[in-house]
Amino acid sequence: MSYGTAQALQAGIFEVLTGDAALTSLVGSASYDELPPGPVDGAYVSLGVEDVRDLSANDGGLAAHSFGVSVVSQAEGFSEPKAIAAAVSDALVDATPALSRGRVVSLRFVKARARRVRAGQLRRIDMTFRAIVEDD
Repeated sequence: MSYGTAQALQAGIFEVLTGDAALTSLVGSASYDELPPGPVDGAYVSLGVEDVRDLSANDGGLAAHSFGVSVVSQAEGFSEPKAIAAAVSDALVDATPALSRGRVVSLRFVKARARRVRAGQLRRIDMTFRAIVEDD
């Protein structure tokens, strides 16, 4: 196994999200790899945690990357963040982003958790996706 494709996968995922017309119609340019300093107004999408596991048999070339994408919204209810989360999922499921190292073999949705945070002031949906990446 190699962790060598992790940065390339992160960049590829970010490119897919920021280049998706349906998602950008909902959040504009508020998709972040790293949140800007200070509070962020409105709704936004951010890349999150990652867990990588070896899947290779003998060649050391396959790894499973479980990674998070979060949707945060100041909306009163969950309608807006769920629409944004659906756009994120639609953009990523079965996507094959071009990577600077390796290639995406598969990309799928795993789970999501919707909740209220900050004393109910924000709505947050944390999604987990799984990408199988081959390091060539």
